[in-house]
Amino acid sequence: MNKRISLVFVPVGIGVNVIGGLLASSLKLPVFLDTIGTILSAAILGPWWGALTGGLTNVIMALQNPMDMWFAIVNIAVGLIIGFISVKYGFQKWLVVLIAGLIISVVAPIIGTTIATYLYGGLTGGGLDIFVGGLMKAGADVFTAAFIPRIASNLVDKLLSVFVVMFVIMALPKTLKGCAAGPEEA
Repeated sequence: MNKRISLVFVPVGIGVNVIGGLLASSLKLPVFLDTIGTILSAAILGPWWGALTGGLTNVIMALQNPMDMWFAIVNIAVGLIIGFISVKYGFQKWLVVLIAGLIISVVAPIIGTTIATYLYGGLTGGGLDIFVGGLMKAGADVFTAAFIPRIASNLVDKLLSVFVVMFVIMALPKTLKGCAAGPEEA
């Protein structure tokens, strides 16, 4: 894929992430919706462009909410993981997409919970805080109380995101599929 197309995909991915993230936070949804563009960029362009998309998303979102800057690590990790999987296996097969979604559904909350716990005491002002607070009130330690809702939320959020991206990629012309076409097509 040529560099010009890559330079177009990155801002599109960032825009999708920002819109999804703002929608989820404004409506206090128990999902994040802020990695769909990262997943799309990573699946098509590879790990480094995906990581760039994810990192820049959080830089931009931090202009509205400075707390988002720290969570760039999550978005970068998602870009790297999806990008490497896409380069190796493509991103159009159900099983590959399911496994990729499950991997990031675990990795993202491990990183995100660590950040939320150590920087913010487990509460970040999002839709999950009611669950985190409830678990803390019930006696769970901060990390556990912050992790359980995040893992549940990420399973829904990331699996939804990877399958949305897979369907988008399947609808793209072959010339725009990039890494997602799979190693035999590249």
